[in-house]
Amino acid sequence: MKDTKQRGLPIVVEGLCKTYGAQTVLEQVNLEVRSGEFLTLLGPSGSGKTTLLMALAGFVQPDAGDLRFGERSVVLEPAHRRDIGMVFQSYALFPHMTVGENIGYPLRLRKLAKAEIRDRVASALELVRLPGVADRRVSQLSGGQRQRVALARAIVFEPAILLMDEPLSALDKQLREQMQREIRQLHDRLGVTTVYVTHDQREALTMSDRVAVMNRGRIEQIAAARSIYQRPATRFVADFIGESHFLPVKRENGHLSMAGRPLAVPQGQEVPDGDEAWLMLRPENLMLAGGAPDPACNLLTGVVADTVFQGESSRLFVRLEDGLEVSLRLGPTQIRESGVSTGQRVTLALHVEDTVLIPKEIRDGR
Repeated sequence: MKDTKQRGLPIVVEGLCKTYGAQTVLEQVNLEVRSGEFLTLLGPSGSGKTTLLMALAGFVQPDAGDLRFGERSVVLEPAHRRDIGMVFQSYALFPHMTVGENIGYPLRLRKLAKAEIRDRVASALELVRLPGVADRRVSQLSGGQRQRVALARAIVFEPAILLMDEPLSALDKQLREQMQREIRQLHDRLGVTTVYVTHDQREALTMSDRVAVMNRGRIEQIAAARSIYQRPATRFVADFIGESHFLPVKRENGHLSMAGRPLAVPQGQEVPDGDEAWLMLRPENLMLAGGAPDPACNLLTGVVADTVFQGESSRLFVRLEDGLEVSLRLGPTQIRESGVSTGQRVTLALHVEDTVLIPKEIRDGR
């Protein structure tokens, strides 16, 4: 296997539907994955992300819709003809085979010569940083090494598309974070179009070019990782990715207000239709205001309800005048310098550029 950038195939999903009895698992899903892109399907259990991945792989037959890899419709093709690499959550390695035999299995199915299989297996092991282990048994490997072997097997035949179903969920935190970087770096070297499934928000933001957030069989939002976090389109997305508080915003006579105070929004930000919306607050964007009011900030007032020590930082819980509670994070130095304590009245500042409005919708379920 050459350590050069391959050309990945684009993927187009059109109107994909899947039901199991009375349960709708995929509802008119439309999605385009660009050539060579790393796209993550993110969502809670039951959101449809794994079913969508299995439909791409050919293991689930949709009830309606189309799937195209490049210009070719594959919706009726069996899995073994789609020529995709697949990495499963359970690794799915053959315990009776050596590492080299596991990795070389897809090459033997393609009837390659033994010498070429040996060379490609060695190259794949180099790519996943496991040189010299071809003769070992799978049982002799750690969890992280097994995951690397599963990845090597998926890329050894140089597929144009790679599908990955929560491949790191069984690893501990430190190894999982290490493997996130390695998988992303390998993707960048090979250029293979990758669709990755996870329920881990941080993992999705760390690894992806774009993230498609799924909820109840639909894609709620698809955007670059930074946009998904900083400018979520719905309350579900904002609530699922990161930590958020939501405060009601009203519009009267063309002016926005929150908790009786005027509210400024960034220039160019689209204000949701209707008389009401949600203001999304991330704890890391809130600050203790001091001195003269900053015209570049929106202000909130309340009373400190609690402080919680968390090691490198402390969490400050503030009950606002309307009874809603928000929190912010302060470093040890900030806590000492501010001198805040439970019961103290404080003013919080939110920079206008961090002010994000989200439409109030019935489907928010709130």
